Amino acid sequence: MSVISVNCNLKGMPLPNARTAADEDTLIRHAAGLSRFARWLLEAEPGLLPAASVRAPLGADEMRARLAATEITDETSLKRALRDLRKRVMLRVITRDLCGLATLEEVVATVSALADIAISTAVAHLERWLAVEYGKPIGKDSGRAQKLHVVGMGKLGGAELNVSSDIDLVFVYPEDGETRAARALSNHEFFIRFARRLIALLNEITADGYVFRVDMRLRPLGADGPLACSFGMLENYFVTQGREWERYAWSKARVVYGDRTQELTELVRPFVFRRHLDYSAFESLRELHREVRREVERREIHDNIKLGPGGIREIEFIVQLFQLIRGGRDAALREPRTLAVLPLLAERNLLPHAAVQELTDAYRFLRNLEHRLQYLDDKQTHALPENAGDQALIAAAMGCADYAALRAQLEQHRGNVTRHFDGIFAASKDDAHPLAGLWRAGDAGKNLDALRELGYRAPQQTLARIAALRDSNRVRLMPQASHARMEQLVPLVIEIAARQSNPDATLERMLLLLESISRREAYLALLLQYPGAIERGAQLANASPWAADYLARHPILLDELLDTTTLFAAPDWPQLKSLVRRRLDETAGDDERQMDELGHFKHAQTMRLLAQDLAGKLPLEKLSDHLSDLADLMLDEVLRLTWQGLRSRHCEEPRFAVVAYGKLGGKELGYASDLDLIFLYQDAAPEAPANYARLAQRLNSWLGSLTPSGVLYETDLRLRPDGAGGLLVSTVEAFADYQHKHAWVWEHQALTRARAVAGDRDIGRRFEAIRVDVLRQSRDLGQLRSEVVAMRDKIFDAHPNTSGRFDIKHDRGGLIDVEFIVQYLVLGHSHRHAELTGNIGNLALLKLAARLGLIEENAALAAHAAYRRLRQLQHARRLQGDKYARVEAALLEPEIAAVKKLWASVLGKPVS
Repeated sequence: MSVISVNCNLKGMPLPNARTAADEDTLIRHAAGLSRFARWLLEAEPGLLPAASVRAPLGADEMRARLAATEITDETSLKRALRDLRKRVMLRVITRDLCGLATLEEVVATVSALADIAISTAVAHLERWLAVEYGKPIGKDSGRAQKLHVVGMGKLGGAELNVSSDIDLVFVYPEDGETRAARALSNHEFFIRFARRLIALLNEITADGYVFRVDMRLRPLGADGPLACSFGMLENYFVTQGREWERYAWSKARVVYGDRTQELTELVRPFVFRRHLDYSAFESLRELHREVRREVERREIHDNIKLGPGGIREIEFIVQLFQLIRGGRDAALREPRTLAVLPLLAERNLLPHAAVQELTDAYRFLRNLEHRLQYLDDKQTHALPENAGDQALIAAAMGCADYAALRAQLEQHRGNVTRHFDGIFAASKDDAHPLAGLWRAGDAGKNLDALRELGYRAPQQTLARIAALRDSNRVRLMPQASHARMEQLVPLVIEIAARQSNPDATLERMLLLLESISRREAYLALLLQYPGAIERGAQLANASPWAADYLARHPILLDELLDTTTLFAAPDWPQLKSLVRRRLDETAGDDERQMDELGHFKHAQTMRLLAQDLAGKLPLEKLSDHLSDLADLMLDEVLRLTWQGLRSRHCEEPRFAVVAYGKLGGKELGYASDLDLIFLYQDAAPEAPANYARLAQRLNSWLGSLTPSGVLYETDLRLRPDGAGGLLVSTVEAFADYQHKHAWVWEHQALTRARAVAGDRDIGRRFEAIRVDVLRQSRDLGQLRSEVVAMRDKIFDAHPNTSGRFDIKHDRGGLIDVEFIVQYLVLGHSHRHAELTGNIGNLALLKLAARLGLIEENAALAAHAAYRRLRQLQHARRLQGDKYARVEAALLEPEIAAVKKLWASVLGKPVS
C-alpha cells in the first residue's frame, strides 16, 4: 500500500500470522480493541465469528450458501436472516481490515456484495409472496410477466460501499399494465407496494438490527416522486426534466436486480453520456461542488473527510468530470469504480501520472480512514473524533504512531487533492476582459484604436466582422448561458489572434470557428476552460486557412489541442490500431456509431499530423508515410467490420484483399487525397463472387458515406480491370490474365506504384508477384516512349491552364512529368534491373535509375531536388486553401528547367 509518511502504515502492525486458533483469537481481540461495534457484536453473540473464518474473505458464494441454508418462510424470518448475515459479514470485514489482512478493494467489494445479495434475496422472496397476494404483474404491450428492477446508485452502483453506508436505490419496472387477479392492481400500484415492503425488509430496525439504511431521494422527482416508475416514465423524465446533477448521480447506476438489465442500461446511457465531448460538465460539477462547499460552511464541518476540502467527494468529482466529458465516446471510462478509472486518466493523458498517483494514494488513505471512523460505533460518519480516547483508537487503527502523525498525513493527502481539484476545476475569471468593449456595440472610435494598438492592419473590416458575428441569427438565438460564454470568449480570441503574424486573417478564421460552434455549448465551455486550445487553434489558423476550415468543420478536434504531449507525439500505429479496434468493438452492431467512430479517429489523427506539419516537425515525405499508414489502418478496419456485418458471408475470414494505386499505392498521400482502389479475391466457394461483390459495395459505401463526423475517404474504383465497365471485384487469376493480355500501357504505368493495403496477406503477396512479373516484361522502348508521351499529352490537354501561372502538377516541367519519366524507366528497364520494380517512391527511383546508368547522375539529382521542391510547394498551396496549386513560373524556373531537361533526355522534347 502506497503511503506518504513512514509514521502511518496499515500493514506495519506487529500482528501474528494467524496460523493457529490462538493467533486467530489474538486477531479478533485486536480488532475488538479498535472497534466498539465489533466488541458489542462479539459480546452479544460470541458465535458470530468462528476463529478459523478470519483466514479468508467472506465471499458472495458463502453469503448465498448461508441464506440458502436458513429456513425463510415469511418476512419476519427473512429480516432475521438478512440481519444475521450482515453481522457476520461486518465482523469478518472489521477483523480482516483492522488486522491488515484485507485490502481496500476487498472491504468495499465484500460490503457491496452483501448489499447485492440482500437485495436480490429479498426481491426474490417478495416476488413470490406478492404474486400470491395480488397476482403477477403483466405488461400491457408484451403480455409478459414484469419484474421489479432495482438500480443501485452512488457507491452501491460502483460496488464500492463503505462499511456503514446507506444504499441509494431507484425502483423501476419495464411496462405498465395490471396484475392477473380477481381484484387486479395496476402495475404501478403493485410495484409501489413492492418497493415499500422491500425498503422495510432492509431498512427497518428490529431487535436484530438493520441490513442497510435505504435512501430513495435519487429517484425521478426525488422525495416528491413515486417510489417506482416504468421504463417509459424514466426515459420521459430524463428527456423533459432530468437535471445536470442527476447525470452525475446516474453515472454510477448499476442494475442490481432485474431481467431486462441491458435494456435499462441502454435507456440510461444517453442521458448520462453524450455522444459528443461534453465540456459543459465542468460548470455543472463546479456548481454542484459550490453547493457542497456551502453546506460544509453552513454546518461547519471542514474536517469532514468526505465533503470537506480535499476529501473523498473531490476525488470522485475529478473522476466523474472526465467520465461525463468523454464517457460517450470512450466506453472504458464508464467504469463506475473510482480506483479503476483513475489509472485510465493517466493512460489517456487526461491527467499526469504523478497527479493520478497522488489522487490514488489519497483516495485509499481517506477510504481506509472513513472505515475506521465507522468501525467505532457502526455509524455513517466522516467526522474526525474530538475526544482523545477515540483519536488514539483511530490513529492505532490507521497504523500511525499517534494522532498528530495521523493528522499530518491526512493534511498532506487533503492538500494534494485540493491542489489537483482546484487546478482542474479552476473557473475562468469573472472580471470583464479589457477588450470586452469590442464585442459590445460601444464607442466605434475607441474600438478601432484598440484594434490598431493590438496590431490589426485593417481595423475597420475587423470590427465589422466582429459585429457581424454578434448580430448574426445564430448568435442572437443562443441560450443565455452560451451568450455569456461567447461574451467571454471573443475578447480572448481577439487578444490571442493579435499575437500571430497575420492577426486580421487569423481572427477572421477564428471567428468562423466560433460561429460554427455557437450552438454547441460544450465547445464554448471547452475553450473557456482551456485557453491554451484557443492559442493552438489560432496558431493553426494563422498558418493555414485549410487547417482553420478543417477545425471549423470538425470542432470535436478542439479536444486534440488540449494536450501538446499527445498532439506532437509520433504516431504509434500498432497501439492506435488496438485503441480504435477496442472502441469499434464496444459499438458492435451499430453501423452508424462505428462509422462515426472511424471518422472521428481518422480526423483526430489527421489533426495531430497537421499540427506537427504546420509546426515544422514533419518532413513532407514522413507526413505522406503517416497519412498512408492511417489510410491502411482505416481500410483494414472497414474491411473487417463490413465483412462481419455481411449476413450472407460464408466464412469467418474473407479471402479478399484491397489494392491501392496512385497516391496511397505510392505512399504519397495528402490530407485530401482520394483513394484509388481495386478489389481482388481468391475463393472457390460458389457463394464467393456474389458475397465479395456485396463486400466491395459495402466497403466502398462505408468509406464514402456522410456521417456526423464527415466522410472517411473519397474513392476512385476506375483502375480495376476494364475500368468503370468492369466487375467491381476480380479473382486473382482474372486480374493476372487481364494485366498480361488486355491492359493498356497506362494501366501498367499505374502498377508502378500499387500495393496491397488490407485484407488477405496471401492474396497481397500474389498481387505483388503479378505486379513484378508484369513490370518486368520486355518492351520495345520506342513504342513504349510513344505511348507514354501520348498519354502525357492527353492529360495535359485535359487540364487547360489559362491563369498565366504555373500549375505545379499538370504543366510541362511539373510533377506529372517526373512521375511519367520514372514510370517509363521502370517499364522500359525492369526486365534487366529487377530492383526497379520496388515500390520505393519516385525520389528513390530517380536515384536508383542514375546508379544503374539509365539517366545521367547530375540530371537525376536536379530532377530529384525539383520533384521534392514541387511537392513541398504544392503541399503549401493546398494548406493555403488553393483549389489549384499554381504559382508564378519565375519562382520555380530552375526546377522547371531541370524537369524539362530530364524529360528531353529520356522521352524527347515535349510538345508545348
